Amino acid sequence: MAKIPIIDMSDISNLPEKLVLACQELGCLRLINHGLPISLMYDMRAVTRALLDLPVDVKMRNSNPQEPSKGYTKPNMASPFFDSLSLYDVVSPGAIDGFCAQMDVSPKQREIIHHYTSALAQLVKFLGSKLMEGLGLDGLQFQEVICQLKMNNYNYGPETVGKMGAILHSDVGLFTILQDDDDVNGLEAVDNTTGELVSVDPMPGSLVFNIGDVGKVWSNGRFCNVKHQVKCYKPTTRTTIALFVLPQNNAKVEVLPGLVGPDHPPLYAPFDFEHYRKLRSSTGSPTGEALEFFQTNQESLK
Repeated sequence: MAKIPIIDMSDISNLPEKLVLACQELGCLRLINHGLPISLMYDMRAVTRALLDLPVDVKMRNSNPQEPSKGYTKPNMASPFFDSLSLYDVVSPGAIDGFCAQMDVSPKQREIIHHYTSALAQLVKFLGSKLMEGLGLDGLQFQEVICQLKMNNYNYGPETVGKMGAILHSDVGLFTILQDDDDVNGLEAVDNTTGELVSVDPMPGSLVFNIGDVGKVWSNGRFCNVKHQVKCYKPTTRTTIALFVLPQNNAKVEVLPGLVGPDHPPLYAPFDFEHYRKLRSSTGSPTGEALEFFQTNQESLK
């Protein structure tokens, strides 16, 4: 059975090429020796659990009625066992302070959130530049992005074993960095070649990296926007922390210019990210089918 590639980031030899190969073949990989202290990861997991144990009326302060994807997600018909807090654009001035004020976060918890998001933001820049290098481009041209932190709980009981905590989907953005639960498995990715589900087994101290829809466009179709789901394996709480890397609000989603030429026409026309996010929802396209609306004739002839 296929396994998720593991990339050791302490081995810098051919790191860009290794990342690109994994993104092309499966679109999902596991990072070890990534630079985030293990103690900080465990501290952030404890903060996440504490915040998601708060009463619903407190968590609802994180809601964003105008843009629901940027606020608290409460259990719903699609994911009845799941809820999530959101810290949108973590590096923007005041974002962390605003979130901490909403949640009545303690000074120690605020410090942990700040250190964790800062470390992840640096990792995003590094990975983005290495992906560009692996594609044969200048890594220094990796553009500014928005990083959205999601703190997630899957609240499972005996009656939920075998059911879905999250339906099959692809992520909408460029890429995602996930700190999964060391103790509770459940993440499954689709092998792009065989269509089989591959269990993304936990590995303490590591991070899961996967490509989203924007990443597929960005790479001119070379990267796989991996489909994945979460299944309940046992009746207990599963806690994860995801960082979604998204385009800037006013930026067009388009193929990287350096990947376009006479022999490599763009496979996708430029589009607005927020329009695409809404189109995915309105057309019921959780696994990225809405990208077909932006395919050029070159893509349709493949």
